[in-house]
Amino acid sequence: MKFKLKILQGKDIPEILREIPQPPEKLYLAGELPPEGTVCLAVVGSRKCTTYGKDAVKKLINGLRGYPIAIVSGLAVGIDSLSHEAALDAGLCAVAFPGSGISEEAFFPPTSLKLAQKIIESGGCILSEFEPDFKAAYYTFPMRNRLVAGLSKAALIIEAQEKSGTLITARMALDYNREVLAVPGTINSLYSKGTNKLIRNGATPITCSDDILEALGFKIDNASKQESLFEDARPEEKAVLKLLAEPNSRDDLIRLMKMPIAEANALLSVMEIKGLIREEMGEIRASF
Repeated sequence: MKFKLKILQGKDIPEILREIPQPPEKLYLAGELPPEGTVCLAVVGSRKCTTYGKDAVKKLINGLRGYPIAIVSGLAVGIDSLSHEAALDAGLCAVAFPGSGISEEAFFPPTSLKLAQKIIESGGCILSEFEPDFKAAYYTFPMRNRLVAGLSKAALIIEAQEKSGTLITARMALDYNREVLAVPGTINSLYSKGTNKLIRNGATPITCSDDILEALGFKIDNASKQESLFEDARPEEKAVLKLLAEPNSRDDLIRLMKMPIAEANALLSVMEIKGLIREEMGEIRASF
């Protein structure tokens, strides 16, 4: 595999990146930049993501289908690469910043080479400020993260430990006056401590795709989205929705679900992220 590279300098570099502190002097580009008018959303998170995190990535990004949004991330194993795969599955543009130069020999992580090629073939791009044969080092990742945050209108954090490199991107997004969005998680998970702390400190909590669209300034077609969500619901989710012909308290609903409490709470959390249900004033109700 050989990447065909262009060099961006001066006004060829996206204006939003030229305005950040320490802007890149030049960028190597493989593929094509998103079309004019596309809104970039950074999506980052833990490398060792949980099933909950994986499901959140897929469902949240799938709900952005049809909107002029590009998913920006770093190609790392875990939430980053999953966000790019979800973007391609949803027909969205993907923009990736590896922590290395853009050559087959230096590319990091090498396991993402095939994904990088898919991104380019799908009309997206790979960007790096490092020379093509420059290999990743510990300091290249924070440098890469500033570009991920800088190119984007908002940064969505999906799973992060309390002391996590992911939070560097969130801090940079705040420094650049970008909105920080975070997916809440269970208090029992180490991988939700960072995101829950972000929310406590003022980040916008994201429980469904519509929350993201609203943060990015889009109008939402609720009727068609709800119909699509119900069709995509799993059998156990549809069973819960049937129990919610009328709103119910969490405790009463869990008793009706006849499942272990931990399993039931996990299912309800995923359904809330997908926008199938919402909890208001102590009651859970279907979103339709």
